[in-house]
Amino acid sequence: MALPRTHLRTGHPTATSADPHWQPWSDAWTRHIPTLTDRHDLRVTVAPGAGGGAPACFYPDARRIEVDATHIGAPDITNPARAGHKRLVPTAYGLLVHEAAHATHSLWTTPPGTPPVVATVADLLEESRAEHRQRSRRRADRRWLRHTVTHLLNPDGAPIDDPWHAGQLAALLLARVDARIVTAKDLKGVRAAVTAVLGRNRLLALRDIWRHAHTVDDTDAAQMLDLAWRWCRVLGIDPHQQPTPPTADLGVFAGQLAQALTDYLAHAAGLTPAEYTAAHLETRHRAPAAWTHRDPRDAERDAARHLAARLRHARIRHPEPATRPTAVPPGRLRTRHAITAQAQIAAGALPTATPWQRRSTLPPHKPTLHLAVLVDTSGSMRSYAAPMSSAGWILAHAAHTTQAVTTTISFGSTATLLVAPRRHPTQVLEMTAAGGTTAFLDAVKLADTLLHLRHRATLRMLAVVSDGDLPNADAAQRLISTLHHTGCTVLWLRPANLPGHTFTHTTTLLVDDPVHAVGTIADAAVTALDNA
Repeated sequence: MALPRTHLRTGHPTATSADPHWQPWSDAWTRHIPTLTDRHDLRVTVAPGAGGGAPACFYPDARRIEVDATHIGAPDITNPARAGHKRLVPTAYGLLVHEAAHATHSLWTTPPGTPPVVATVADLLEESRAEHRQRSRRRADRRWLRHTVTHLLNPDGAPIDDPWHAGQLAALLLARVDARIVTAKDLKGVRAAVTAVLGRNRLLALRDIWRHAHTVDDTDAAQMLDLAWRWCRVLGIDPHQQPTPPTADLGVFAGQLAQALTDYLAHAAGLTPAEYTAAHLETRHRAPAAWTHRDPRDAERDAARHLAARLRHARIRHPEPATRPTAVPPGRLRTRHAITAQAQIAAGALPTATPWQRRSTLPPHKPTLHLAVLVDTSGSMRSYAAPMSSAGWILAHAAHTTQAVTTTISFGSTATLLVAPRRHPTQVLEMTAAGGTTAFLDAVKLADTLLHLRHRATLRMLAVVSDGDLPNADAAQRLISTLHHTGCTVLWLRPANLPGHTFTHTTTLLVDDPVHAVGTIADAAVTALDNA
């Protein structure tokens, strides 16, 4: 979900491994931080992995700001002691400015006993409030804060279309328009999506709250918490009945809020939404280096060719009558095109017009198949790891050779992108099985993001290689049912020698060896596609 990725940390920071290469940055920014904050008691630490899991953070008790050096790149990219260095690292410098805003203006603390949902809302409001106060005090800092907005949001686990998540996007993005950090034009799509979920009146009520927050004194905790309570009332949340922030239904796909957020992040990065999604997913879900590749065996190649031949003829029934234009008779004369042809000849040009229309028999249109292959790499599949690797390659390779759009994703404790869409799986990835299956839901949502499995205008199929032993079976069933009701076929290959669970709205096969069972797999796949 779109949560803020920088936070005010209570207590003391955990030890960050010192890197002598980055010490000049830490020293230079420690000397510079009084310029941004008017405080002389702060230290800045710049190092790979600093920031407590976020790009940057501020520890009030330790009087310390941390910035993850990943957002700078290499320590020798520029000299941090020179004033102009910030132009070469605008994002990292913007993160420093953002934390300086917290160090200067986030001087209130949440009283003990505050319901967590109220504290969360107050923290959301504080993000734009602190930046607004920093910009009011140092107008030139807006330039650098604009560079950080996209990095202060976590695009993973994109929000679903409910009031709580719509309110989050409003507080983190739309409030920054009134803080004069970003422009209304930047967030036109986000505003439309939030309005569609909340309605115009509720959004206006929330806007009154964050605009009021921008005027609150830096030490006024009571006022910030009062505004947080008002925010909850507007969204219909009772902190006494629901003390913790609402959680997203894991069995629901992301909606228009997620798409609007992706469009904004892509535009800010200078990419199309598809390019941004692909780049982000490949970075976040890259296959583990420990897994090995090998050339497919002859039996696997034969199985893939057999399956490809069957898929190639799927949905091809009988030729259909049609008409097509032609330059010569027989056929029906098309007067306008005949005049065009005569004019082309008279002008000495090669005639391109087709004055005749002939009846003919043409094969029906072959829709492009969008196939997502999900393979289970949890510990319960350990004995089936080799056949599972074969099954994933056979399905993906066969579909790719029939001009299908394919992707292969593994799921265990995390979801991993093995083969990105439109890439040819030339080698078999020998996967290892360990851990749990908690990432199945993430894998399905990742496949939907990559191949638009809920898009009714395309021919879609989700193939899962798993025993079906999932911890969130009810949520998984809801996702599967959603795909089924939108016309997406779900083919499930279960190891015959392992216990497991069978989901409804799937075509489930018990398979010992995918190489030898490819005929059965082909029958099920073709039948499912023909009935789609």
